Amino acid sequence: MGLCFRSMLLLFFLFSCATFTSIEAYDALDPNGNITINWDIITWTGNGYTAVVTISNFQKYRHIQAPGWTLGWTWAKSEVILTMAGGQTTEQGDCSRFQGSNIPHCCKKDPTVVDLLPGTPYNQQIANCCRGGVIDSFAQDPPAHSASSFQLTVGEAGTTNTTVDLPKNFTLKAPGPGYTCGPAEIAMPTKFISQDGRRATQAMMTWKVKCTYSQFLAQKIPSCCVSMSAFYSHEIVPCPKCACGCMNNLTQPGSCVDPNSPYIETVVSARKKANNLDPLVQCTSFMCPIRVHWHVKQNYKEYWRVKVTISNFNYRMNYTNWNLVVQHPNFDNLTQVFSFNYKSLSPYPTINDTAMLYGVKFYNDFLNQAGPLGNVQSELLFRKESSFSFEKGWGFPRRVYFNGDNCVMPPPDKYPSLPNSGLRENIPVLMILISLLFSL
Repeated sequence: MGLCFRSMLLLFFLFSCATFTSIEAYDALDPNGNITINWDIITWTGNGYTAVVTISNFQKYRHIQAPGWTLGWTWAKSEVILTMAGGQTTEQGDCSRFQGSNIPHCCKKDPTVVDLLPGTPYNQQIANCCRGGVIDSFAQDPPAHSASSFQLTVGEAGTTNTTVDLPKNFTLKAPGPGYTCGPAEIAMPTKFISQDGRRATQAMMTWKVKCTYSQFLAQKIPSCCVSMSAFYSHEIVPCPKCACGCMNNLTQPGSCVDPNSPYIETVVSARKKANNLDPLVQCTSFMCPIRVHWHVKQNYKEYWRVKVTISNFNYRMNYTNWNLVVQHPNFDNLTQVFSFNYKSLSPYPTINDTAMLYGVKFYNDFLNQAGPLGNVQSELLFRKESSFSFEKGWGFPRRVYFNGDNCVMPPPDKYPSLPNSGLRENIPVLMILISLLFSL
């Protein structure tokens, strides 16, 4: 019976390991985070309908950054997009079967739509459009900035909710891969409230699509790392070596940039002209675009202070409206944040150990690309609690996310240690040596 039970435990362990990668899209700090696409038919036309499509970001701290979202799908029948506002397709496709001047906006079976840019003429705009596809996380900015909309008139699509067919194979790039979208499902019709709040109208038909994020699908290697230091230790714990890849300029010239190179401007401008979205990072031992440094700065009688510095090593990217998510057990006793904004995320009902830190508007919400100005920093003041201790790395964070991506942490045994910890560990050895000495 015991052997059978152990065998079952072993099988369960192997099964758990084998299936772990299938939950890559699950984020323990934002378990319900997703991007939801609402497709609301607002009127029926002669041979189709007019719809408003809204992309809502229900992720607490993950933005859709420049150059913005790209939404694609496959039509179920022979539908075409007659007109659009607030967005446009990247290709028109073959519309040769149409005659006259009323040529559709897009005739492709699998259209791809992008947002319009800021400054678009008003007669081509709708509400929540024209921000270049950038959508902020809903916990960081007002709800109006966490959604993006466009309107389209669809032809050859059916004229009632029993004859129209839902599009299939939705894809979302934001701006690269990472999101996996489920099938479109018919939902309760969306209600629209008038500006004066006195009347509600509703869509003729609504369907929803949910898309979830996987950091592994977005990029095979991490995008940030964490380094550490403390006032009580002379050692600075760097980011783990090759945390985001290894320096390989011999076999891959131009994979990183030496900041002292006389050709640095030439390399950077050439990569920008090629419109390559891959990071172009400064040559370091860790090769990450972003480094977060956590420094335990001071110890008071009732408080302790931390300095946080975010450094951008990417020569191709300015991070606008960045955010940092940190998990640490003392955030329940955070007293003051000196030059960042702070918001508690509280992913667990009774525990407040997760904080979102982000820049102050027009002051430090813009993280410049690699160079002398490519960093932002602030200090955090914590009140000591009953479990407070600097031992065993307690003063350092458990998890760190930058713009929604999990950062590589140093191994726990490398954390800065108290100066007398080594002495305590060697006390048994010292006692043996002393006893031997006196026995001679």
